[in-house]
Amino acid sequence: MLDVDLVKALSNDKRLQILEWLRDPARHFSPQREGDLVRDGVCSLFIAEKLGVSQPTCGEHLKVLAKAGLIRGRRIKQWVFYRRDEDRIAAVKEMLSSDW
Repeated sequence: MLDVDLVKALSNDKRLQILEWLRDPARHFSPQREGDLVRDGVCSLFIAEKLGVSQPTCGEHLKVLAKAGLIRGRRIKQWVFYRRDEDRIAAVKEMLSSDW
């Protein structure tokens, strides 16, 4: 069953863009000083910069995606790194392709 958090997360083009970038972070982001792009995720500061929005605005987008379970954050030192939750995304894709 579709939940409101999931629909909200998928209803914004900037959030969909973030999910696309995080699918292949090494292709879309430069190497980071802290954290591995693939293993740890992408620093929220780099996501905000690439998205062309302020850090608080980006934080809201990331919060919505995380609440829907599509991404997960990991704190390393003072930064938060985000990566996709591929299991959740696969389940969502399956749910959306079913007869509902």
